[in-house]
Order: sequence, then C-alpha cells, then structure tokens
Amino acid sequence: MAVGDRVDFDLNKDGTGTIQKIDERRNYISRKAPKIKGAGTRGERLEQIIAANIDNLIIVSSCQQPKFNNRLIDRLLVAAESSRVNPILVINKIDLDSSGMGYWIDLYSGIGYDVFKTSTIKKIGTDELKKKMDGKVNLIWGQSGVGKSSLLNLIYPSLKLKVGEISQSTSKGKHTTVTSILLDVDENTSVIDTPGIREIDPYGIRKEDLGHYFREFSSDGQCRFNTCTHYHEPGCAVIQAVEEGVIEKERYVSYLNLLDTIEDDMNF
Repeated sequence: MAVGDRVDFDLNKDGTGTIQKIDERRNYISRKAPKIKGAGTRGERLEQIIAANIDNLIIVSSCQQPKFNNRLIDRLLVAAESSRVNPILVINKIDLDSSGMGYWIDLYSGIGYDVFKTSTIKKIGTDELKKKMDGKVNLIWGQSGVGKSSLLNLIYPSLKLKVGEISQSTSKGKHTTVTSILLDVDENTSVIDTPGIREIDPYGIRKEDLGHYFREFSSDGQCRFNTCTHYHEPGCAVIQAVEEGVIEKERYVSYLNLLDTIEDDMNF
C-alpha cells in the first residue's frame, strides 16, 4: 500500500481499523529503490512506489541554495510523463541570484510545461501556483532545501510544516520531512509532502520507450522509427533535430544519461 491509495476498511470501537480492500489505482509514481551500501551492483533494483492517485506532480527546484539541477528535473518529468501525471515546475528562491534562469524558464515553458517562479521571502508567484493546486491531489517532490515546506506553509498556512536549514558547508538542504504523508487542506485539495531526494531512476521504462516521455522528441523530432533509441540509429530525426538546434542539447544529454541507466535485460 502507498500514500494516496484509497481503501475500504472496518472501523473498530476504539478508533482502530482493518483494511479490507485496496481500490484500483488510477495512476502512481515510482522509482527504482535506492541502492543499498555493500549490496553490490548485480541484480535488478526493486520498485519503490512514492504515491498513488495523483493529479499534479509539483517539481520544486531553486535558483540557489541548493543550485538549480536540470538533470534531476528532467528525471522527475519522465517519472510524471510515464505515469500520466500532470507535471508542474516551480523555480523557487528567485529572491536570490536568479541570473541564467531565463534560459531554463523559456526551455521548459517552450516544451509545454507550466513553470512558476516563486519566492516565499517576497511572496511571489504563490497565488498563481495555488490556483493550479486547488481541487487536486498534489505530490510535492524535489531536493532537500529547495523550500518545499516553506512554499506549502505560505500557500496553505494551516499545514504548519517544519522547515529545515541549508548546510553552510555544502549548500545542500537537510532533511526535515522523513516520510511521505498526505495532508488534506480542504474538502477537495490534498498535498503529499515527501522527503527531499538527491537522485531518481524512473522504474519500468524500456530503452525504446524513453523518448516518448520527452515531449519535444515527438513534436520536433518526428522520428519515423517506432523503436528508435535516438542514440546511434542512422537517419534518426531526433539526432538531426539536436544537431540543428531544434531540440536543446541540454535535454538530449539528460535523455542519454537516463538511457544509460536502463538495463538492457529488463523485462516488463
């Protein structure tokens, strides 16, 4: 069972209950379970389900503290696309040095994603983001320290989530949320607050399918080969689009990095 699952249960007089049935999920987001130290490298990694029955995946990054990480964002976008969950990108802490963010905002919005610039210090962008979240089940995901809890506290003050600090030595966030938890903010709106992550490998994706989860590969590349991995095949329209600058090289590098993590012998 995962956070967000809907269940049928029997309620006891003492307030405890027994789950009788887990309802069918309309979707869920998962990743490959993190590697265990000392376990070696052989063998397929298991699936770790993060949450189920989600409307929006709110991907929170920051301009600085910690530094903007487009590689992680691209992996989270693939997780959303492959799970048929609507992704929303939030670039937080724009009150800090946001030079260079214009490139990324134009890149992701140009692909077709909703991108919000926010600051909890200056209270920028949160009203607009709230409109996208109201009436939905929202999974909040991103690195530690990017300001997920601060954002949620500003948008929904009743939550009163614990806020962490940034390490002065590493400029990385410290974990404050230790487990995923679903919180109802009104009758129609819920948020799933999650621990910060440092890496993610989406689960259950084949090499020949990965390109389907990069939106611009379909709209701009229009590759005529259904099973093309867009890596070495002659005549690949995606590779040509990258060479011509139609598809951004940064996104293609993210694609190749992800492609390299997919095992050839995975069976689904």
